[in-house]
Amino acid sequence: MRSYGQYCPIARASEILAERWTPIILRNMLHGATSFNSIAAGAPGIPRSMLTKRLRELEIAGVVEAVPQPSGRGYRYSPTAAGRDLAGVMAALGAWGERWIELAPQHLDPGMVLHSWVNWYLAGDLLPPERVVVRFEVTGARGMGRLLWIVFSGAESEVCLTHPGFEENLTVAVDARVLAEWHLGRIEWVDAVMAGRIVVDGPPALAAQLPRWNLRSEAAGARPG
Repeated sequence: MRSYGQYCPIARASEILAERWTPIILRNMLHGATSFNSIAAGAPGIPRSMLTKRLRELEIAGVVEAVPQPSGRGYRYSPTAAGRDLAGVMAALGAWGERWIELAPQHLDPGMVLHSWVNWYLAGDLLPPERVVVRFEVTGARGMGRLLWIVFSGAESEVCLTHPGFEENLTVAVDARVLAEWHLGRIEWVDAVMAGRIVVDGPPALAAQLPRWNLRSEAAGARPG
């Protein structure tokens, strides 16, 4: 990492944190991602060589600790005390981004919204004991429609890019922008349903429970009304 050659704490911190992909990697780790693959899953598009490089740089900087997996293959990554101390920085960055940076079409990846839901914001204690499969029919996703599935099954909940092989319990038709705005707390699910912006097909009682399984982004409420 190149140095700015300045004593300023902002300059010194930026030498580590202002590298491309680094804030995304740290965000994923602070949300609990510990393996190379789980960190990469929350950073769609990152080259694996870049992820390897950034993790090594963060380890050298004392922000990340890498411990060999018991299997002997790969490492388990975790933030050090210095890394954990960045949680407030990440929260402030997210709040600033939600307050001042508008959602553009290139930001509307529904797969990332659903990944965040399942891996970071899942209200696991509210899930029913039985497995629930929800198909999302998303329009406006970077110019094309997409089908995605969430299998809600306790700690085994996951997002699927192809049909998971289980019977579908609910179908949700939604625009990618509406999905992102709901997750960010800009709109409420029930209001979007009443306005026809979200259409849910399936048992009404189960459909009413679905939005309660998302804790919503910590940046919710940051945007001025």
